[in-house]
Amino acid sequence: MDSKLGPFSRQRGFTLIEAGVVTAVLAVAVTAAVPGLQRVLEERRLDAAATQLAATLQLARNESIARNRVVRVTHDAVNRCTLLHTGAAGACRCTPRGEAECAAGAVLIRSSGATPGVAVESNAASLAFDPLHGTVTPAATWRVVAARDGRAIHHVINLMGRVRSCSPDAAVPGYRAC
Repeated sequence: MDSKLGPFSRQRGFTLIEAGVVTAVLAVAVTAAVPGLQRVLEERRLDAAATQLAATLQLARNESIARNRVVRVTHDAVNRCTLLHTGAAGACRCTPRGEAECAAGAVLIRSSGATPGVAVESNAASLAFDPLHGTVTPAATWRVVAARDGRAIHHVINLMGRVRSCSPDAAVPGYRAC
């Protein structure tokens, strides 16, 4: 009789104790990795929100020249959205539901809502891009800040409409220090 087929053949596999030890080691490893993974995800959210804002600022300058009209970037701090539009500074706003609405004569070009865990702050509520000279009024700094730990990416917009991005004390990888 073949020993592999007999009733007393040895079975292969893990014992309950071995499986328990492996599970415990995995639990410790996952618990140690979660804070680091959470930090990486927050950095990605912060970087994505900052990249989107920088693209909106660049688009405003280009749209102003292409449309031969003043184009504005307006930040609605109350409803936490950013609007790219034509018309006066207060011509477009965000509703509490997150929808953009504009007064007669103003045209909405783009709107973007809040990114979870990220806030946008600015020392100028609205920027006007001039189509003739490609300049912006006023010069400003818009900050994209992680709500959890305060790390930030600053977009400094000079009078020529150029955007320079940096991070205070180089706290966010990939950005030079402000």
